[in-house]
Amino acid sequence: MNKNSLGLRIKELRKQKGMSQEFLADESGLSLRTIQRIENGGTNPTGESLKRLSNALNVNPDELIDWSIKEDKRYLTFLNLSALTFLFFPLLGILVPFILWTSRKGKIKNINKLGKDLINFEITWTLLLFFIPIVLFLTSKIGILKNLTLSIIFIVIGGMYLINLIFILLNTLRISNEKDVIYIPRIKFLR
Repeated sequence: MNKNSLGLRIKELRKQKGMSQEFLADESGLSLRTIQRIENGGTNPTGESLKRLSNALNVNPDELIDWSIKEDKRYLTFLNLSALTFLFFPLLGILVPFILWTSRKGKIKNINKLGKDLINFEITWTLLLFFIPIVLFLTSKIGILKNLTLSIIFIVIGGMYLINLIFILLNTLRISNEKDVIYIPRIKFLR
């Protein structure tokens, strides 16, 4: 990437985040003059300066260097559908999307939000899948839920699988219609 387009990229990100050049200089620890020279294409930032700028702008360094963050609805759909691996083993619903997300993180538009929301949902779902049956079983043993049978626990587990499946399929449609994904409930493990 030439220094003019890198400077334009930094300037664009700074403005998107509502930062002044002075604020970016303070946040990055670089001088105001250095920020001005980089944005005007007078100089290219060093590796350390690039790292400081990416931290101050809260972006991946690749996002600064790679001007073209691509739109790829097919990959976003594939990432979302990869969570269906939970049907084979619940932890696969976390691991497969995580691997796919990290391999393209910062290179495809909207992948960071989708990846975080999907993985947070799958982690929350997996925790609930393991703890709800245990809690139901224990409460039946200590007498809180006296008439709880094993079949009710299996119905609850089946319902949880169905909810996960429905959310994945609905969000696949939302991706194809270019709408934001909605995964509820999800605890924000990844921020």
